[in-house]
Order: sequence, then C-alpha cells, then structure tokens
Amino acid sequence: MAAPTRAIVLVSGAWHGAWCWERVVPLLRARGHRVHTPELHATGADDSDPRTVKLDTWSRQVIELIAPEPPVLLVGHSRGGAVISRVAELAPDRVSRLVYLCAYLLADGDSVAGAARDDPGSLIAPNMVPAQPGVSCTLRPEILREAFYGDCDDATARDAIRRLRPEPLRPLVTAVRTTPERFGRVPRAYVECTRDRTISPDAQRAMRRALPCEPVFTLESGHSPFLSRPGELAQVLDRL
Repeated sequence: MAAPTRAIVLVSGAWHGAWCWERVVPLLRARGHRVHTPELHATGADDSDPRTVKLDTWSRQVIELIAPEPPVLLVGHSRGGAVISRVAELAPDRVSRLVYLCAYLLADGDSVAGAARDDPGSLIAPNMVPAQPGVSCTLRPEILREAFYGDCDDATARDAIRRLRPEPLRPLVTAVRTTPERFGRVPRAYVECTRDRTISPDAQRAMRRALPCEPVFTLESGHSPFLSRPGELAQVLDRL
C-alpha cells in the first residue's frame, strides 16, 4: 500500500461535531490521506463547559493537533470557516491551503453572527433561540431539516438532527482578526453549495468577491454535502 499522501483536517460547523464527517473520512483514507476530525471543545461528544470556549480556544486546539504534521489541507464547514481563518492567522506555516466548505469566509473584523444576520437567504439568524441564556444557543426544531439537510434522505436527516447540540455563543459573536501578511498569504479554495439554506449561495459568492478563492468548486447540494454528497466532496478534496 502506498504511503499516505498528506494530512487533511476537517473542522465541523455550528451545532455539529466530528461525527458529521463519518461518510467522508473513509473515502479520503482510501485515497491514502491522513484525516483528522477534531472534536472542538463543547461541541459534538466533547463535554467542556461552553462558558470557557472562545474562538481562539478552537483555533489553538486545531494548531496543537496539526503541529506534528507537515502543512495540512485545512477544511472548515460553515462556522468552521472562522476557525480555520484564525488558524491561518496564528500559524500560517502549518497550513498548505484553506478550504471553505459552504463556510463563513470573513473579512477582518467581521463575525459569524453578523454575517448570518446580513444574509436574507439564510434560515439561521431568525430562528436562533437561547439554550443557556448568554452561554449557548440552539435553533427552532421545525427549520432544522430544511436548513441543514434539505437534500438528505429522511433517515439521514433524522439521525443528524438527533446528534445536534447547543452551540457556544461567544465564538459566534467574536470578530475574526486576520492580516494580509499572515492569513492572506495562505492559498484559499471554496466549495459552494447551490441549495444551501444556512449560508445562501448569494452570501457565499459575496464573501468570495471580497476575499477571492482559487479554485472554486460547485456542488448541487444543501448545507451538508458530507452527508448528501460524500463521494463528490471527497473527490473535490482529493483534487486540492
């Protein structure tokens, strides 16, 4: 068997955990890649107190994970885009390329919460409700299927919804700080999803106009191609 070609790190988005990559990881490993799916603190199966979590808590967690590796292909889904941008700012030499998977690609000083509020095509901002007031938030259950899993089969959507958990608030409202000298020197790619109801296609394209990416791939999917189009997504990541 050939030696693994490189390390790929997959960072999940809001309300999700490392579980969301379960269909993609074996496909990438079958292509010879080393794949890491960090469980960010207070997400997924991690039981950290959400009051202790900041955006840089997650970014430094990822940096610690990738420190032993050669520069990695760093993929961020949705809110994970803010995390990977800060990783590139703090440790640009540890990242070979940033990949934004229908993700928030934020200009310096912008926040995930602000970008969500400014996206009229998104179901997220109008449907956020407190879980622990001032600490974490969740979403109205009636919009979860359409927002996240619109092109998934019913069984997949039910299982995914069951595994969602409240999202720490502080990282969502934190301004992402980046500079051209550090973040700006790391190559960026974007995977847009044309049926997305969490980050609308118009919002995805507007972010790329402000911070161009090369290459750009398009998937005819909703917000969770790792569940609805895992083979196509793995093929895209394998090409980068």
